[in-house]
Amino acid sequence: MPVTADLTKLVDKAYRDETLTEIVDAPVSALAGVSDGDAELLKHAFNITTVGELGRNPYFRTANALVALTSTK
Repeated sequence: MPVTADLTKLVDKAYRDETLTEIVDAPVSALAGVSDGDAELLKHAFNITTVGELGRNPYFRTANALVALTSTK
């Protein structure tokens, strides 16, 4: 079953026509709201350079899970 998603608010304009695989392999600055400076800080602090590395990072995944567990909605 094909699935579609509107990524226009999630990724920068330059990446809106890319496949999900290409976005996952893209620099974290491809995400809307993540600047090149932010990307540099993520690289320095966690050695994260791609969207995929950010999504698979155990610290970010743990934080996301904890937030989800405390959600009241």
